[in-house]
Amino acid sequence: MNADELRSRTLRRVTWRLVPFLCLLYFVNYLDRVNIGFAGPNGLTRELGLSATAFGFASGVFFVGYLLLEVPSNLALHRFGARRWIARIMLTWGVVATAMAFVPNATALHVLRFLLGVAEAGFFPGIILYLTYWFPAAERARVVALFMAAVPVSSAVGATVSSLLIRYGEGLLGLSGWRFMFLAEGVPSLALAVVTWFFLTDGPERARWLRPEERDWLTAQLAAERAATERAHGWTLRRALTHPRVLALAVVYAGVVYGLYALGFFLPTIVAGFEQQYGTRYGVVEKGLITAVPYAVSAVVMVWWARHGDRTGERVWHVVLPALVGGLAIPVALYLGNPFAAMVAVTVCAVGVLSAMPTFWQLPTQFLTGAAAAGAIGLVNSLGNVSGFVAPYVTGSLRDLTGSQRPGLWVVGAAMVLSAVLALVLRAAPRARPRPEPPEATSHSACRSSYDQF
Repeated sequence: MNADELRSRTLRRVTWRLVPFLCLLYFVNYLDRVNIGFAGPNGLTRELGLSATAFGFASGVFFVGYLLLEVPSNLALHRFGARRWIARIMLTWGVVATAMAFVPNATALHVLRFLLGVAEAGFFPGIILYLTYWFPAAERARVVALFMAAVPVSSAVGATVSSLLIRYGEGLLGLSGWRFMFLAEGVPSLALAVVTWFFLTDGPERARWLRPEERDWLTAQLAAERAATERAHGWTLRRALTHPRVLALAVVYAGVVYGLYALGFFLPTIVAGFEQQYGTRYGVVEKGLITAVPYAVSAVVMVWWARHGDRTGERVWHVVLPALVGGLAIPVALYLGNPFAAMVAVTVCAVGVLSAMPTFWQLPTQFLTGAAAAGAIGLVNSLGNVSGFVAPYVTGSLRDLTGSQRPGLWVVGAAMVLSAVLALVLRAAPRARPRPEPPEATSHSACRSSYDQF
């Protein structure tokens, strides 16, 4: 067997073993995170007496806990292994997600949303880090896109499933429809925590399900890439957590995430608003199906765009262009004259948001490895997801202040355009540090040249 055949067979085996299962985990994870968006306009806000601002706070306070524990959680995964740590995350988030079904008032809702963020901290960046243990750099955007397809699939399928659970779960077990939805969607994560403990493998060197030649090739390939990155850049954990470039990447990610969560939490409400704006009438299931359209289209485009980035080797413009297009599209959505045109604009925005994200995660791993990569990925995701708190809160506050969704969506567009501009300024990676020269040919100033450049 030649080298190309061995590479193809090994990566295909690893992909089929890991990616579908990780997608399932992320599907359940993301649904538990955003299903409050479906509960809100279908009884939760009315039953608990929430204003749009209070609902936005409940949606976003999740990210406060997320912010506090992302970096420690990712470092723990790097130290203790993905199998143990991801199973632990799923177990604790499943307990909290299930408890959401029994929330008695607004205060308890806010507390549980905060605890959900604490429990879930480290899951997404942990998976991004975990994939670097298994796939060479030239394959990662595609694989991350396949993993992240769980986001649009969760939003598309989840919109319909959540709507059905709300509609047909009304009165079951003595619960309101939205409470039954929280219960039904929280329980699967508890079962998957047990499966994760037995199914995941921490790294290729321990993968008995790979043939010896496959295991040896993959281990050697990944070790060589890590060594090359370490020689070229050599970032420590401390430097990765404090360097302006990493912090700027967090700002880029924050702008994209701002668009993601503004859509995720308020798209069901926007669709419900079509009834008043355009004089139409939709049932609960019809609203779920309409909400699914932008995400279904995004899943297909996202994977294609990531494959294109891997094939060309270009990274920066594969982040910049979709973020820019999405940012310009979203404010247009509510200025159009009919529901179809508005949903086209929303779909373009969703495509832009989701297409930017898989390739974005290839930017930090081009110059970081090991604990530095673990810490920086956790930090970028943590700081970036601050906008997960800000987006629904600001959107809800602007709606309360103005009586319209439009100002909030203009803010979404501006955040995404800012991300695109900053990503273009940063480029893909800092310059590699120069190789040491003989002492007689080296000056103090030459040694400093590009190692500390922004």
